[in-house]
Amino acid sequence: MTAAEVLDALRRRGWKIATAESCTGGLITAALTDVPGSSDVVDRGFVTYSNAAKTEMLGVRPETLEAHGAVSEEVAAEMAEGALDRSEADIAVAVTGIAGPGGSGHKPEGRVCFGLAHGGRVLTETRDFGAIGRAEVRTASVRHALAMVLAATFQRGRV
Repeated sequence: MTAAEVLDALRRRGWKIATAESCTGGLITAALTDVPGSSDVVDRGFVTYSNAAKTEMLGVRPETLEAHGAVSEEVAAEMAEGALDRSEADIAVAVTGIAGPGGSGHKPEGRVCFGLAHGGRVLTETRDFGAIGRAEVRTASVRHALAMVLAATFQRGRV
């Protein structure tokens, strides 16, 4: 699966995409916009590395951050919803995680939470990529986010 395949699938549906990225720092948007002609599908990308950015740019509630932490499906869901609400997109994907080094027993290095918003619904997932290195976690996160978007283009009536 490539970014070009994701763009083609979105194009067939007539959808535009927005991204909301924390640990990937814009790599999902970069992967999509590396493909010539992507401007007809990519609406915008939000890089919201800090909690303040998540709140200010995407409307993530401080209460959600306090209760669940930035690396949580709850925050990923609010990031995706915020990106969708603050764009002209039809679908939004969000990523927040611990690329490393570091982490804790509760939230280990390599844990990444994903959110996908479309049509009034939000799907969330958590993946533990392990302590495979910062660059590798970020690359795996981009691949997984694009795979989620591609899968959503084949679903009818669901995210």
